[in-house]
Amino acid sequence: MSTALLALIAVFLCILFRLLNVNSHAEKPALFCKDRNFLETVSKISSVVQQPYTPTRLWGFSGHVQSVVHSILGRLKCPWPIGERCFLHLPDGSTLTYDLYQPLNQTFEDDVTLAVCPGIGNTSESVYIRTFVHYAQCHGYRCVVLNHLGALSSVAVTAPRVFTYGHTDDFHYMVCNLVSRYPNTEIVAVGFSLGGNLVTKYFGETDKILPANIIGGISICQGYCAIDGSSYLLNWQNFRRVYLYVITETMKSIILRHRSVLLSENVKKMFGLNERDIVAAATLPELDEAYTRKVHNFKSVNEMYRWSSSKYYLHNIKLPMVFINARDDPIVPENMLEPIREFASNHPKILYVETAHGGHLGFYEGGFIHPNPVTWLDRTVVGLIGSLVYAHSESKLKFSAGVH
Repeated sequence: MSTALLALIAVFLCILFRLLNVNSHAEKPALFCKDRNFLETVSKISSVVQQPYTPTRLWGFSGHVQSVVHSILGRLKCPWPIGERCFLHLPDGSTLTYDLYQPLNQTFEDDVTLAVCPGIGNTSESVYIRTFVHYAQCHGYRCVVLNHLGALSSVAVTAPRVFTYGHTDDFHYMVCNLVSRYPNTEIVAVGFSLGGNLVTKYFGETDKILPANIIGGISICQGYCAIDGSSYLLNWQNFRRVYLYVITETMKSIILRHRSVLLSENVKKMFGLNERDIVAAATLPELDEAYTRKVHNFKSVNEMYRWSSSKYYLHNIKLPMVFINARDDPIVPENMLEPIREFASNHPKILYVETAHGGHLGFYEGGFIHPNPVTWLDRTVVGLIGSLVYAHSESKLKFSAGVH
């Protein structure tokens, strides 16, 4: 074997080992929480947040691989929960759908429903959502999952809009409809990625009255600020531009799939849309300039991004919330996590859980090559839901006993 070939193999192995980050080790999550009582209450039920997270040995310490495996494969041995699709006809003419799943384990006394808001372009049919719903059902929770407007190819768009990064009305309509069906249920909102941003913004908005049934929320892998996020994703560093391309094409495909409604001649004239600009958009800011900000009447993309970002609504949140992010998330750089660290460190009943590894919505754990069928994320989130329910019960007991 020639020296040149050996050198080439050595270089390849070095790059591979660096990409896989195999020298890393399992670490406990970093916890940011001002409220020690809240942290102790959460830890009683969800002790997993105090324990090391051990990713799959060969590739789980790479945020890129975790994120790519999540994007392509989703979850292993994914079930297909059987639910009821509910249709809502909104005031603007839109047809909103959500899927309702009943608990599989009826031994729990509490009536708790999880209001799930998926990531960008995702629905109740997305693999990671199906896996989470099934796992939650097995733990006695009812689940409702928002299908982002336009994301389901089987449901026609009936008004000239699809979902956006900050439009929380659809989630609000779903929750209100849920309460009308189950007026005594307690609700925990769970948002993944974009859904985490929407849930957080919803909790912090002052122009809506949240149903009293909502007792808390959990946000997973959101970026908090769309202005900063778009700026980072436009860079090639850490392959972020590749992720931006995938996100852009996802949004573009949703718009073009429903072009007969979204890009009809009347709609294009009404909003000043140019279909060529939409098709030619190479990045998300370009697509939002050509389509999204015009349809939603914003003067600029930056104005729309600021309005959409949960970062600017955090200070208004009154309900207990838990936030989860990974430092090696290639879509949400560590610099973007500072606002939530600061918020959790200075506000009561807020916990921020930050892992060293996990990527973007990956969090596979166990095994050398093949991970465990249930991810660390699914186990942790279901445990945290139990913690929020327990914390709410404790608060009710203290209130009824006159302890404030």
